[in-house]
Parts: sequence; C-alpha cells; structure tokens
Amino acid sequence: MKLVRVIDTERCMGCRACVAACAVENHFTHGAPWNVMIETERGTFPDVTRTFVTMNCMQCEKPACKAACDAAGYRAITKNEFGVVLIDYDKCTGCGCCAAVCPNGVPQINGDSLSALYPGQEATPYEANPAEALHPTHRKKPNVAEKCTFCWHKLEKAVAAGRTDRIGIDAEYTPAGDLVCPVDARIFGDIDAEDGRVAAYVARKNATRLKQAFGLEPQVYHVLEGGEP
Repeated sequence: MKLVRVIDTERCMGCRACVAACAVENHFTHGAPWNVMIETERGTFPDVTRTFVTMNCMQCEKPACKAACDAAGYRAITKNEFGVVLIDYDKCTGCGCCAAVCPNGVPQINGDSLSALYPGQEATPYEANPAEALHPTHRKKPNVAEKCTFCWHKLEKAVAAGRTDRIGIDAEYTPAGDLVCPVDARIFGDIDAEDGRVAAYVARKNATRLKQAFGLEPQVYHVLEGGEP
C-alpha cells in the first residue's frame, strides 16, 4: 500500500475549504499551519489568470526532515509502513533542523506558547480536553515542530478496523481536507490499489511530483496548469 494525495490545480478555485477543514480537524496552532494556500497570478491585464496550490506535507519516501533529525541525534521523526511521516512531540527539541532542510518549508516551529483558538474567550470544548484524551498527533507542546500527518488519526482507524481498502472512500477514513473540496480537486488513496482509482487519475491528468531534483520522492502529486516546474 502506498498512500498518496493528488491536488489538481486545474480544478482548484482557491476557496480554502481544505485549509479550514485541516485547521478544525487538527486543532490549528497559530504560526504553525499544516495546510496553506499559495496563490499566484500570471499574465498581463486583461489576460490574467490565477493559480491556487495548497501546500501540506509531501510525506516523502526519503524525507529530508527525518534524515536531519536522525543526524542531530533526536530521532523524533519517523516514517511508518503506510508512508506517513510523523513527529514525536516528546522527543522533538524544536531545534529547527527539519524546517531548515525541507525544500517545501513544511515543518513549522510553533513558538513559545500555544495560544487559544479564540484569544480572550473561554476555551473551546476541544481545547479543554486533557492531553490523554487526544490523539498523539494532537498533543501539541510549545517549541516543537508541527506538520501535516495525512490525518493519521483517521487512517489509523482504518488500519485497526482492517478497512484500509476504504481509505480515501469512506469519510471516517479520509483526511479532512480531501473530504471537503467542492470541486473535487483533491484525491486521496492507495496508488497501488486494485481499483486503480488514484493511479488512473495521476496518469490521465499527467500529474507530477514537485521539486523532484531533491530526490526525496514525495507522495503528493500535482496537476499543474503550466506544466512541471
């Protein structure tokens, strides 16, 4: 099984529903977003077009962040058998090595304190939950690195239930950002699956992986209007 995400920039309209869904699902930390929208403009008036690309973790096959963390001796970053790269907040020292080597600028050091979602107001019910009630990927601490996890807390349920074939199909087993896109610009699933759903889309739309020159083999594919950068 090889879990991948496909982002189709020919369909994306920049609504940022995926950004909002990620923030809600993964308890957004100010200054350390897991999913951001990059908006670019091309052309000369009146012939102008806009392109929208969401940037989240590429879950690289050969993650530079993990290599740097291992070299520094902390070993706070792992890559599991399903290809998901995770950060152990208890081992992370916030040194920033992972952020320095990621060519996509994905890992974010979250700062000296975790501010409330609504400063000056009462904590939301989710924020009031004790740490032990949260999934490990949501037990955030100050001064550590954070990043997208492909919503591992949801994928993990599919693994436990023996329903990995439903990842990317059933809502409970699909990353939040991929569920909410109103124009179907995001697809998630097993690129090696027998049904060929994801692989066929990648082939049909000639989707590519960004910044391949770094040799990291990202697991996120993009359909690009202007071709491969």
